Amino acid sequence: MIILQTLWQLWLVLIPTGIAAGIVSSATGLASLVSYPILLAIGLPPVVANVTNTYSLFFAELGATISSKKELHGHQHDLKVILPLTLIGCVIGSLILFMIPASTFEKVVPFFILLAALVVLWPQNYRRKPTIPVGQPATRQQNLIKIATWAGIFLVGVYSGYFGAASGVLMLSLLAVISPLTFAEYNAEKNVTLGLANLISAIIYATQTTIQWHYIIPLAIGFLVGGFIGPVLVRRIPERVIKVVIGIGSLILAATLFIQAYRK
Repeated sequence: MIILQTLWQLWLVLIPTGIAAGIVSSATGLASLVSYPILLAIGLPPVVANVTNTYSLFFAELGATISSKKELHGHQHDLKVILPLTLIGCVIGSLILFMIPASTFEKVVPFFILLAALVVLWPQNYRRKPTIPVGQPATRQQNLIKIATWAGIFLVGVYSGYFGAASGVLMLSLLAVISPLTFAEYNAEKNVTLGLANLISAIIYATQTTIQWHYIIPLAIGFLVGGFIGPVLVRRIPERVIKVVIGIGSLILAATLFIQAYRK
């Protein structure tokens, strides 16, 4: 009876947590701002919480992909570039998770998230830059920016496989630099890409550790529902408002992780 009561308590906590985190994930890429601290609060060790969060996040991105067919239409070419870079990095990061102590990377993570917050909050709107006319070669500077951004997307893949907190924000900040699409469109590309990255991470994690399904199932149900709702909200909320929310949320998450990493 005690075990049953505990399981019901988990479902009552984790399903609403998953819905909230799924909305935040698919709309802003900040699911970990909601779900990761809750998983730590109910007693999961950091690595177990990370694995549980990754498994559940796949369902948020699945729901978001189903809800984003309109935004994804006609953008297969972009995904053919973004997906391989991210997924190769993700495989590497997932394997690193079980080779290097989490505390080693824990001290670097807040700097990545802080950088992402500053990029998102920067007032310049990258996607409104003039596009290169058809037939006109890109300048050296434009090529360098594109190469650096592709390298950054690969590193986001490594990061998402290793730890993953705010990897969506990092991806959005990079796509904002090079993509001529609207926020809703490249946010949809982010959801597809990181959804597959989380699936690959989940498969690799299953070969390395015990999976806590009694935590994952209720959280995943919530993530699926929230992930479907997120893109609907993105269509209706001004882009700048969403970016401010992402930036402020990233600053809060970075500050929290700074405290956790350096107070020891």
